[in-house]
Amino acid sequence: MTDVLYANDRQGIYPPSYYQATAALLEPFSALEDEVRCDVCVVGAGYTGLSAALHLAELGYDVIVLDAHRVGWGASGRNGGQLSSALRLEQTELEALVGLDAAKDLWELGAQANKLVRSLPEKYDIDFELKSGVLHANHKHKFGDETKHEVEHLQKTYGFEDIRYVDKAEIRDIVGSDAYFNGSLDMRAGHLHPLKLALGLARACIAKGVRIFENSEVIDLKHQSPAIVLTKNGNVTAQYVLLGCNGYLQSLDHKTSQRVMPINNFIIATEPLSQTQVQDVLSRDIAVADSKFVINYFRLSDDKRLLFGGGENYSYKFPDDIKSFVSKPMLEIFPQLKSVEIEYGWGGTLGITMNRMPYVDRLSSNVFTAGGYSGEGVGMGVFAGSVLAEMINGTATRFDVLQRVPAKKFPGGMIARKPLLALAMLYYSIRDKL
Repeated sequence: MTDVLYANDRQGIYPPSYYQATAALLEPFSALEDEVRCDVCVVGAGYTGLSAALHLAELGYDVIVLDAHRVGWGASGRNGGQLSSALRLEQTELEALVGLDAAKDLWELGAQANKLVRSLPEKYDIDFELKSGVLHANHKHKFGDETKHEVEHLQKTYGFEDIRYVDKAEIRDIVGSDAYFNGSLDMRAGHLHPLKLALGLARACIAKGVRIFENSEVIDLKHQSPAIVLTKNGNVTAQYVLLGCNGYLQSLDHKTSQRVMPINNFIIATEPLSQTQVQDVLSRDIAVADSKFVINYFRLSDDKRLLFGGGENYSYKFPDDIKSFVSKPMLEIFPQLKSVEIEYGWGGTLGITMNRMPYVDRLSSNVFTAGGYSGEGVGMGVFAGSVLAEMINGTATRFDVLQRVPAKKFPGGMIARKPLLALAMLYYSIRDKL
């Protein structure tokens, strides 16, 4: 099986993305080359792992974080930067899945996740360019009635007043394209610089005494008490272990990998746009995500580039020319940008689940896992880390709410699941075009 940790990237090197070019990177941490002990060993230095480590350190635990590459190297430093106000599924879908009462509990957790991320700049002095507003844009007119119903349902059943329906005239005024017919504008949702968020969490961890080891891939985990986490050149003995690997988990835990599958997603960044171009493309400084199953999403950077995400693939390898791969859907929406230079193009691997809900579980008496955020990792990754920290500290309330969500295995096992998903995605991509 192809090793997703190294299939597209060099060891310990951040991909040459717009985020990497505009963030103040940390000095590299040393690799683990000894036998060490701690209260909690966290595997993965992304949002989940760093948030868990930070919250545990604040509770007085001695924490070690291991990462196969660098802090924020994976999806946490490469994603579209959109912060949701809820979970991946719409509330009506959640109600059908788990019932109204449980759906309301999950809605509250989604709100708490959003609030947690919004609290970080002041609490830890982190600047990750947080701005409010996400427009969900429908690429088919017939989706409008469903969107109206969902908006009204959120307002009446959940008391959510930060969302409203957007008609054809307004959406055309905001997005300089004829690709969209209507949608909803959520002002509790937002967008941010994802790598700056990850690096800020890492700095906060160090300030609280967390030990971070980079270039320290975990090759085995012994489920015993205390647990033993093995790397190539060292190992950690810990009372508890947290797995925050998401799409990069591979075979480290088979139960998780049966429920969380890696897929690739890609983003490009244009050259800085003129003010006239900005107004012609996106007249408000909000993020946009459309209704296609293979979703397009875009927003403006602080220096007025268009950051555009689109296209997915289900092999382990990235396309040879990511800029061209993503430019195609971008130009379908914004043909007026055909002469604009694309200065950055990069890919990353995220984790999805069958029902697009996060997978949180207790794997043994002292080993826990969280991942499969399915595109909502900015909020839920940070939040899940705090929930795992609470669980270790003896409070299981929020953990139990997340764990009760059904978590089905992907059909086909580790080998056949990708071809099966690729066939399904081909069907949906054709349906998007019809």
